[in-house]
Amino acid sequence: MELKTNDISEKHHDPKSGVLYLVGTPIGNLGDFSPRAKHLLSNVSVIACEDTRYSGQFLKRFQIKSTLQSFHRHNTKEKIPKFLSMLKQGKSIALISDAGLPGISDPGEDLVSATKSSGHDVICIPGPCAATTALIISGLPTKRFCFEGFLPTKPKDRESIIKIISQEKRTTVIYESPHRLLKLLKELANACGDKRPLQVSRELTKLHEEQIGSTVSSVYKYFSVNKPKGEFTLVLGGCKDERQEKSQQELIKSMKVLLDKGLSKVDAAKTISRETGYSRNYLYSLFFENNHNNS
Repeated sequence: MELKTNDISEKHHDPKSGVLYLVGTPIGNLGDFSPRAKHLLSNVSVIACEDTRYSGQFLKRFQIKSTLQSFHRHNTKEKIPKFLSMLKQGKSIALISDAGLPGISDPGEDLVSATKSSGHDVICIPGPCAATTALIISGLPTKRFCFEGFLPTKPKDRESIIKIISQEKRTTVIYESPHRLLKLLKELANACGDKRPLQVSRELTKLHEEQIGSTVSSVYKYFSVNKPKGEFTLVLGGCKDERQEKSQQELIKSMKVLLDKGLSKVDAAKTISRETGYSRNYLYSLFFENNHNNS
């Protein structure tokens, strides 16, 4: 897309009075904090955040001195009316989360809904998001996907959601904490089968960023040996039609047959991808893991 001159040189006109801003903050690498976000947060009337201590330290690194107010799932009933009153008075409010885009798996959703219902504008200052970052590097289909966030902890609700996920044909993105990761992997193996395509990302954008696995079983095997640390984003492949299902060994064998015929790895993966519906990146990963294990 051709950029117009003012696309890159437009001066900052935010913040506007009576507007709620959703501001993306880094999910790890501070270099991902945009100039527009810095300007906005430096000039709004109030910044609503999950943890004033954590956000205070983060903002201090960028010499941002705007007033902070806590906003989390335990004080929404108290704080939302107060924020709406501020907007009515013409003040501007920025909402940030501890990391990434606010409004995803946090009470920002409720504040946005209440703000729009009261007739005030909501503007997003885009930034990093763990869900979409993990999705696009997974190698799994991205044309259609669904986001589940953190799954319910109540057994009945959790079982119901996992059953739905097991039958979902689209790629599914899930968040999980380290102390529950192995439990979730067991549940996914039981419901989806241990050969279901899966990639788990941790420490996204940070120095020790990792992407682990190609299947549920390979990820479980890895974290059975390596203690889970950090926050995790799981990208689970969709449920395939039975006519498309093939075992890992069948896929590897098909790759080898085409390679023996003189096709490159790229062309071989493309051919099998068209025939089976499995992504090319998944096939590359599977073939690489097999050769690595046999070497």
